[in-house]
Amino acid sequence: MTLDARLLEILACPSDKGPLLYFDDEQALYNPRLRLSYRVEDGIPVMLTEEATAADDTEHGRLMAKAEADGVRPTFEAGDAGSRRD
Repeated sequence: MTLDARLLEILACPSDKGPLLYFDDEQALYNPRLRLSYRVEDGIPVMLTEEATAADDTEHGRLMAKAEADGVRPTFEAGDAGSRRD
């Protein structure tokens, strides 16, 4: 189940408040800065840091290459971060 585009426009990592990469085919949101992956269950992102999965170097490389090859864009643009509320 694909996440709603409006949700993806505002979704941020709960740890560093930065953008995430969404992999629809893997049902995962990934923070490449912290190397944390958040699962999506039945169309609902599980955004709990304690339930995030850490990516090792190999997994990080795979996800970054996949993001580039598939044209995966961050959940929000960096310029939008200044207008975010905590």
